[in-house]
Amino acid sequence: MKLGSLRQLCQHLSDKKLMKICIVGAGAIGGFSGALFARAGHEVSLVARGAHLEALRSRGLTLESEGGRETFRLPAAADPAAFGAQDLVLVALKAYSIAPMLERIRPLVGAHTVVVPAINGLPWWYFYREGARFDGKPIACLDPEGRMFAALDPACLIGCVVHAAAEVAEPGVVRHTAGRRFVLGEPDGSDSERLRRLAGAMQAAGFEVQTSGRIRDEIWMKLIGNLSYNPVAALTLARMDDIHANPALLDLIGAMMRESMQVASAYRVRVGVSIEERIGIARLIGNAKTSMHQDVGRGRPLEIEAIVGSVMELAAKAGVATPMIDTVHALLAERARHIDEAHGG
Repeated sequence: MKLGSLRQLCQHLSDKKLMKICIVGAGAIGGFSGALFARAGHEVSLVARGAHLEALRSRGLTLESEGGRETFRLPAAADPAAFGAQDLVLVALKAYSIAPMLERIRPLVGAHTVVVPAINGLPWWYFYREGARFDGKPIACLDPEGRMFAALDPACLIGCVVHAAAEVAEPGVVRHTAGRRFVLGEPDGSDSERLRRLAGAMQAAGFEVQTSGRIRDEIWMKLIGNLSYNPVAALTLARMDDIHANPALLDLIGAMMRESMQVASAYRVRVGVSIEERIGIARLIGNAKTSMHQDVGRGRPLEIEAIVGSVMELAAKAGVATPMIDTVHALLAERARHIDEAHGG
């Protein structure tokens, strides 16, 4: 390489401001994200467990997508402490796995570390810097004793809503199936330098990034779909196209959306779409299985409280009746209990 070209390459790498990034939960969305960051040249490490971890160590992380198949050899461990302080920690765990992990990720968090929970449902930090009557309060069904706030300083958090689909095809192999849009926002709605810096880095790595001064609106926009479709799919084992072809199920979906929109409105959230428009967005997913449907098939715990129970809790605080959501929650909890029994839980 000529000296001039080498200087240009060095300047390019300097301009990119490469980061140390740890993906905590390097499964479907975590693995997909880690691969994009690694492809862009960032220093990426992975936290995983079981057979997936062993495959990551022995064969690397393989990403399958429309663009083909790529493998990345990245450091991987079960213990986050193996990697030291990071610039970015992306937490891509199921909601029920986050509480026991927060204390363990402390070694990753330095003075300027940003932590991004890329998770489903209402996040445990929802009322942090929310600015209304419940400001700073925990959601009891997610964090009954406030331990999650105590385990990790919420000042390091940036909110995130993921509009992407991926799956772990086999240990060590992540298949990206749809979307790559991530919505980011500060809990207090500010347009911070760290938010702009993170959004720029993700955009450069191949994510489709939107920043929002009202991240809770974005959380509810996705939650209204998750709250309705995920439980119905888990209870019926219907794919998305099956649900859309069944008028009775669509009536139930619509009733749950209506109730959840009433709850959102009680907390000053602007959803910005009608029920028909929200169902229209869901139709674009095609014949996919929802995440909760997949969890039922694999005998995994269900994200009931983050997706359904938390909405019931907020409804009760605001005095909003949610009879359909309450009924579906009872059915889903019973289904989950029998899944646990069948798999020795």
